[in-house]
Amino acid sequence: MEQEENHEKGPRRSWANSQMGNINPNKVAVNSPVQPLDLSRLQVFPLAQRKSLTRADDILIDPESEPKELRPDLIPLVARSVADILRARDQQASVMLIYGAHLLRNGAALILDRMMEKGWLTHLATNGAGTIHDWEYAWFGASTESVEMNMASGTFGTWHETATNIHLAIMVGALSGLGYGCSLGKFICEDGATVPLATHLEAAIRAEPSHPHSAARVDLLRALITGHVQPGRNTVIHRWKHASILASAWRHGVPLTVHPGIGYDIISNHPIFNGGVIGRAGEWDFKLFGGSLDRLENGVALSVGSAIMGPQVFEKSISCVNNLRLQAGREALSGHSIYVVDLQDSGGWDWSKGEPPKTNPAYYLRFCKSFSRMGGAMHYLQCDNVTFVHNLYRELLKA
Repeated sequence: MEQEENHEKGPRRSWANSQMGNINPNKVAVNSPVQPLDLSRLQVFPLAQRKSLTRADDILIDPESEPKELRPDLIPLVARSVADILRARDQQASVMLIYGAHLLRNGAALILDRMMEKGWLTHLATNGAGTIHDWEYAWFGASTESVEMNMASGTFGTWHETATNIHLAIMVGALSGLGYGCSLGKFICEDGATVPLATHLEAAIRAEPSHPHSAARVDLLRALITGHVQPGRNTVIHRWKHASILASAWRHGVPLTVHPGIGYDIISNHPIFNGGVIGRAGEWDFKLFGGSLDRLENGVALSVGSAIMGPQVFEKSISCVNNLRLQAGREALSGHSIYVVDLQDSGGWDWSKGEPPKTNPAYYLRFCKSFSRMGGAMHYLQCDNVTFVHNLYRELLKA
């Protein structure tokens, strides 16, 4: 009977109590559990107070200027990528550019604008940092800060306009079923967004609680109630739209997806931060990324300066694509070409021969290893990102 009684009560004990026998009471205060930070108490500051390290007017590269010279061994690979891109477009296949924030910070926005205008890029993808610098250049004309200088003072990333406007753009865009990239690109192009009245949101939530956008309405309502956003037209003039890749993509009708991480980006350093808002937008963009990936047969994927996000998102998405293809009686994705560009060397390994053994340090280069497994021909170019893109654009013009 005693055993039955203990067995019955066992599951009701908390995990902490069940572990008491493993805790040294002299080292741990059992009655002082860790508490999450109260981000609503964060002090934030206007961007005008930040010492920004780069200016849009200084970094932008004229697409028609002469690009920096390529190393001789890279010239054939760029020529091959040009041929692959033109063939892909002739066959209506995707040409996807996955890029890290440094491509924008190095001044490539106008070059990518021309490439989208010419139809040479059909999908762009970046990480959260790529959108933060993008929006700051578009609105403020400057971006980047010293992490080391601002960290100790608790001011790193605590910039009011950046977090507020990116959240605002995403929350309003979600009401129309837009993901992170499209929402922010639209916000920049249209110089702001219109926020419904709280009463209208409340009525819509009550009338259609199971509506696909109901959770998005709740998040926006919460932001209204807390005073983080205001109802009506929120006008935000972006005087440097030409410096924004997001705006160019929206204007040209090219999908640009954003693949953020929770806590990765400075928009977390603000009382308005809402992981649900960011996660929902990222979810929609992941699905949109997969839609373009499904059209990559005989297409091209360019991963330029995206050592982590690019390979991680690509491999999960291509698995989803192949799962659905096989269910539909189609073959797994094949015939595509992948060009990976990064400053780091390739570990002394010839990736055209497949991946190295685990005993070789090159095996742990994620941006090479993952893409080498993706069913297409992978080529690695050790090159400055904007030098590659600029040369690629100029060679496409000549072709």
